[in-house]
Amino acid sequence: MIRVGVVGAAGRMGRETCRAAAADPDLELVAAVDPSHAGEEVSGMAIAGSLDALADAQVDVAVEFTRGEGAPSNIGWCIDHGIHVVSGTTGFEPDPAWGEQRTVGVFLAPNFAIGAVLMMRFAAEAVRYLSDAEVVELHHGDKPDAPSGTSIATARRIAAARGSGSNASAGAERIPGARGADVDGVRVHSVRLPGLVAHQEVILGGTGQTLSIRHDSTSHASFMPGVLMAVKAVGSRPGLTVGLEALLGGR
Repeated sequence: MIRVGVVGAAGRMGRETCRAAAADPDLELVAAVDPSHAGEEVSGMAIAGSLDALADAQVDVAVEFTRGEGAPSNIGWCIDHGIHVVSGTTGFEPDPAWGEQRTVGVFLAPNFAIGAVLMMRFAAEAVRYLSDAEVVELHHGDKPDAPSGTSIATARRIAAARGSGSNASAGAERIPGARGADVDGVRVHSVRLPGLVAHQEVILGGTGQTLSIRHDSTSHASFMPGVLMAVKAVGSRPGLTVGLEALLGGR
C-alpha cells in the first residue's frame, strides 16, 4: 500500500487526484495540503496548511499540482524529507540537482493524459514527412501559464524530430504576436476561454495536403490514469524522470 499526499489539494487537479487516490485499492490517501484552503475538506479529509502534514502522515509519494512559482520549493522540500514526488505543475524548469540525487524519485510531466502523450508521439513521427507544423493549444480561462507545458514539450519534440527542416515563412506581423510564440522554430498559439478543459491540435502541412492530430480532455478525470501510473512507478525511479512517455515504452 502506497501512502499518498496531495499538495494543491483544493485545486481542480488536486481534488480529482484525492478522489482517484482514495478509490484506488493499491493507494491510501493520508494527507491533503493547500495553505490557502486549510481547514476545508476534500475526499473526507481535512486540508492541512503546511507541508509538514506530509511528514506527519508518513507519506510515501506526494502528488503536486500547484503553480510554477511555488512548485520547485515544494519538490525540494519533499526531496529533503525523503518523500517521492509526482508533479504536473508547469511554468518552471527542473533543478539539475533533482536528477543528480539518487535517493528520491521525482516525476515531472507536462500532461498526464495518455492520449496527449500519444498525440505528441504521433506528431513527432509525422513531422519527418510533413516538415511544416504549428501547435494550437486551448485551455480554461484560469490556467496561469501560456503557452502550456504540453505545447512547449510538443514543439520541442517536433523541432528535434524535424532536424534541419523549417517552417514556411511566417511573413510580416502587422500586430506583434499574431503568429504566436516561437518555440524552437515551431509556432505555438494559445487560447484561454471558459468552458474549455485541456485541448491541443498539431497541424502539419505539405504540398496540397494538411494533417491534424488533436487531443481533447473533456474532464480532469482524463489525467488520473497517468497520475496513478506515475505514483505507483516513482518509488522505483530514483532521480529525475520527465514525461509520462517514460512509462509507456516511448521512443
